[in-house]
Amino acid sequence: MSLENNRTLSILRKAETEGYGILAQTCYDANCVIGLVRAAERCRSPAIIQMFPVTLAFGKGPWLQFCLNAAHQASVPIAVNLDHATDPEHLELALSLAEQGIAFDSIMVDASHAETDEENIALARPYVERAEKCGIAVEVELGRLEGGEAGLRMISDAKLTRPEKAREFMEGTGARVLAPSIGNLHGSYINPPNFRQDILKDLQATFKGSIPLCLHGTDELPDELFKECIKNGISKININSWGRDPYAKKLAEGLQSKPFPDAVEEATKVFEDVCERFFKLFGSAGRA
Repeated sequence: MSLENNRTLSILRKAETEGYGILAQTCYDANCVIGLVRAAERCRSPAIIQMFPVTLAFGKGPWLQFCLNAAHQASVPIAVNLDHATDPEHLELALSLAEQGIAFDSIMVDASHAETDEENIALARPYVERAEKCGIAVEVELGRLEGGEAGLRMISDAKLTRPEKAREFMEGTGARVLAPSIGNLHGSYINPPNFRQDILKDLQATFKGSIPLCLHGTDELPDELFKECIKNGISKININSWGRDPYAKKLAEGLQSKPFPDAVEEATKVFEDVCERFFKLFGSAGRA
């Protein structure tokens, strides 16, 4: 199946051309999905609903179908992405659902735990080929990020992306989106983040107009660093705990004293507000 009209790629290509970033917000339940869609429509912003494999494994096809309906029926462009699909059972679940007609717009086939680029390519390529037959765009990671989150493997030995290897790697995997390792990490930064913007600039020079770039490891980053990364070629920006933590805190507090629907509504509004802040910060507000 052609990826010419793939929703994720269309959203990211427009963002790259016009110089803004796309919020890919991790969602853990229906409230998060509804909150993201509400905020995107209010801000007239494109967006990506993102989930981890553990969430897909919990809700399976009905959950994914709900996310797809919410995204594709919105009045602004919204795609649905599976983040960090590493284990074969999670990749098999996503692709078997796609072959039954319930397909993500994009998935990340994460083989960054491989010891070499060649092994990464060998692990990823069969899944990329299978995904593209279902119209699914695939993101891959070149190098390796430290850290872990929400049911993902804990990685302790980071490897920075080598730009001179990037074109060969993307051609080898056949993937359409690249997540580079530039000093970013999953989870909290013990020391202030030191991102290698030179790597980003080299990748932008190599791939502008063909391969969108995705930023992982965004917890606690300062606003100016987000802006610098967008300027240097990042189009997709993965956000997790910025939205998750205040939402969960507000919901837990509300359930102690308020009717269930009121607690849910207030917590969802908190989630919406986080999304709205990032739409404005990334420059995507008013672009849809």
